[in-house]
Amino acid sequence: MLKERKTVVLVDDNPINLRLARNTLMDLYDVFTVPSARKLFQLLERTLPDIILMDVMMPEMSGYDAIKILKDDPRTASIPVIFLTARSDPNSELEGFDQGAVDYISKPFSPQLLLKRVGVHVLVESQRKELEHINENLHHMVEDKTREVMDLQNAILKAVANLVESRDDVTGGHIERTERFLNLLMEEMLKQEVYHEELETWDLKLFLQSAKLHDVGKIAIRDNILMKPGPLTAEEHDEMKKHTTFGETVIGRIQEGTNESIFLTHARIMAGAHHEKWDGSGYPRGNAGVDIPLQGRLMSLVDVYDALISERPYKKAFTPKEAIDIIKESSGIQFDPALVGIFVSASKHFH
Repeated sequence: MLKERKTVVLVDDNPINLRLARNTLMDLYDVFTVPSARKLFQLLERTLPDIILMDVMMPEMSGYDAIKILKDDPRTASIPVIFLTARSDPNSELEGFDQGAVDYISKPFSPQLLLKRVGVHVLVESQRKELEHINENLHHMVEDKTREVMDLQNAILKAVANLVESRDDVTGGHIERTERFLNLLMEEMLKQEVYHEELETWDLKLFLQSAKLHDVGKIAIRDNILMKPGPLTAEEHDEMKKHTTFGETVIGRIQEGTNESIFLTHARIMAGAHHEKWDGSGYPRGNAGVDIPLQGRLMSLVDVYDALISERPYKKAFTPKEAIDIIKESSGIQFDPALVGIFVSASKHFH
């Protein structure tokens, strides 16, 4: 397979210089010659070269003015520019380098020197593009590997969530429904800018995934309590309350074996705080108001709503409207009043 020829554009108002440079380079490169910067920009509309050799002093538009335009255009900004000039004072060279030129070749130029200098910069540019290609491939590889890890994480989460629900079979589908309700609730919060400063610091996708673990502590609750078909006694209810701190402990132990994960932090907070109440009468800590983490206040709303609309052996399922009315009546008692208003707005999308 033949090696791809690189493209060189020569810009000079002197036809003798153009002819000499073209004859020097044409055996190795595809060469285009133009007599002015204006003609250069017309050519660039059709062809993007690998390198541009340009005279500094030209009528209508100088090389310095032309390179400013080249560097301001994303299509041409990365094309290396070598200045051809009869001026040899350091200030002129510095000005060119400041504008983005990669090299200077003094006129009249030696054909051998021209070949060498162009060859070096074409090689550097080729290596730069190859490095960009490698970096892009690495980026895609990292994305693919990250996606694999996320898929594995989601599979593990789903397995754990299914394990919890298999022991608490009266709440089948609870985890998927609460996750969906949470998503709609947070969309409405962002829309109405309620607690938006805190939400904007979260990765909402990770937060929703972490919601799957809010009841993971139920794994530690005895079957005769967890699967009891009727209301719990006071003693059994006290035992059931422990699923919040059990959940915190389980997730905390996972965190000890890993780097700190915001995903696990959300999950741990939610597991421990989703039964707290706005007036401080909840459990396990009896926190009140904004002392209850926002993660817990959010999960509390969707958790109770799903429980209300779900049938139990000891109660019928409330209609969505009845459940929303109950939540509205509990605003400022069990639930954050600001979130209740948002919840009511979002609830029209729940079904």
